[in-house]
Amino acid sequence: MSTTMEDQVRVLLVDDQAMLRAAFRELLTAYPRFHVVGDVGDAREAIDRAAELRPDVVLLDITMPGLSGIDAIAQIRKAWKRARVVMLTHHEGQTFVEQALKAGAEGYLSKDSDPAELALAIEAVHRGDPYVSPKVSRGLVGQARGSGPDGPAPSTLLGCLTAREREVFQLLAVGHSNKEVARDLSMSVGTAKKHRENLQRKLDCHSAAEIARLAIREGLLEA
Repeated sequence: MSTTMEDQVRVLLVDDQAMLRAAFRELLTAYPRFHVVGDVGDAREAIDRAAELRPDVVLLDITMPGLSGIDAIAQIRKAWKRARVVMLTHHEGQTFVEQALKAGAEGYLSKDSDPAELALAIEAVHRGDPYVSPKVSRGLVGQARGSGPDGPAPSTLLGCLTAREREVFQLLAVGHSNKEVARDLSMSVGTAKKHRENLQRKLDCHSAAEIARLAIREGLLEA
């Protein structure tokens, strides 16, 4: 039976590595059921593209420049509320999974998973079922029992920040000034400065270097 346009699942790929986006796109072309409507390397661009392309499923990396995938979830859903989100990342720790699901992701897939799982995850979330890859699930069980390779999962410092403070934090981590933060987030410089002061107090980070180091430690920025 042939697949009609109405039957296809529209997929948007979001990953800052162009070669990976190309590989995922090629992988999905093997399934007539899936139609890749676009691929972008920046989470903020993904928000705009989601509103324009109206994908059924967004495959979203976590660690990207400017705005992390976790912090982009709610904005993508706001831009196109019918979009389902699957995190596709190399981060497999409990903290990242919990943050992603709490932010509104329906699926969580490790980049080390079997390639066939990509189709399973997309189909699952498209029909309204959650999907967490077995590889990630096994790691969560091990961490919950305290028997993972690194022991129990550490708590994240960023949990104390508001959604807006997390956005500011992400921009500061990549070296943005208060003026640049204000421009990118459409706020006044005074408001950007206040957010910066609040998050520095909460995180006990008092310089751009300390903020960048914390972002790397939390997995939101690559070293």
